[in-house]
Amino acid sequence: MNLFDVYPVNPINIVRAKGSAVWDAEGNEYLDLYGGHAVISVGHTHPHYVHSITSQLNEIGFYSNSIEIPIQKRLGKLLGEVSGKEDYALFLCNSGAEANENALKLASFHTGRKKVISFSKAFHGRTSLAVAVTDNPAIVAPVNQTDNAVFLPFNDEEALSDAFSAYGNEVAAVIIEGIQGVGGIREASVSFLRLIRQLCDEFGATFVADSVQCGYGRTGIFYSHDYAGIKADIYTMAKGMGNGFPIGAISISPKYKASYGLLGTTFGGNHLACAAAVSVLEIFQAESLMDNARVVGEYLISELKRFDKVNEVRGRGLMIGIDLPVELSNVKKGLLTKNRIFTGEAKPNVIRILPALNIDKAIADRFLEALDERLKEA
Repeated sequence: MNLFDVYPVNPINIVRAKGSAVWDAEGNEYLDLYGGHAVISVGHTHPHYVHSITSQLNEIGFYSNSIEIPIQKRLGKLLGEVSGKEDYALFLCNSGAEANENALKLASFHTGRKKVISFSKAFHGRTSLAVAVTDNPAIVAPVNQTDNAVFLPFNDEEALSDAFSAYGNEVAAVIIEGIQGVGGIREASVSFLRLIRQLCDEFGATFVADSVQCGYGRTGIFYSHDYAGIKADIYTMAKGMGNGFPIGAISISPKYKASYGLLGTTFGGNHLACAAAVSVLEIFQAESLMDNARVVGEYLISELKRFDKVNEVRGRGLMIGIDLPVELSNVKKGLLTKNRIFTGEAKPNVIRILPALNIDKAIADRFLEALDERLKEA
């Protein structure tokens, strides 16, 4: 059976990894500054991470949510402490799309409403409702299309106010990334996030903070939306949560009440996934990774702004977008083929830097030197 051909694949077979280094089958070393879409948060094969998963697997790898799973409560307690949301409740699932799906479903249950406000260039996942509020018609199948999804311009306060004035009592939720990833590393303004909070309070709607890529400490604080000094009703998370092991979750304000059967999942919160997630948070604490993300990120951003061939540098912490002119569209490919550095992209010509949160200044300098080479060559 052939693989269903939906991914453009680089002809590189990575067989080994450690920290921010990966090696291909021929023994060539690469620097990983993308982490598989911001998934690798504590570095590849971190010893504590490997030990935690291995130890758990030697005891029990999986049983369903029909029994007590104490490590789920351990994860919830630790997540509350690290995120500063100790009064919130935790629902565990398997991916970012599933997290957003459950968040919007919970918002609709709570409000009894159907409309969801999303924004231009938003990406929230590929499952039914998550993709319906994703601003990319190419990946929205006819069965996913719904009049309940409303798209507004990103960071446009007037448009948002007008929408609530027109149909605010029909709005179940507003969903927004604190920093858009696929949308080109565009940050939601403080005033925009505060307006969302104000309008959701006024009209009884749910504020869903999509933190799948921009959260989990990547910006130097746990949830990137919190730089606006507000609290969302539901935070969604995944990617960096398991450092490569599939796990997602939603963190839910205490005003939302649970009932048996309201949400559910077979694999969500399994023993192995929780062991991975617990070890990630333990590493966060032991190695002060959020502080490191902030410090190294500020250094990278300040140095990147010195390059005169760069249109704009956007982002916060270790979620960075380098906007290049169209004539430099080959720079990302050159970084991979000539410097052996993995980076990401956002259309039309933004290089995305989403490394592990424990990279140091030496790794940052290695990237800056390589980028300087490629820009000068171009």
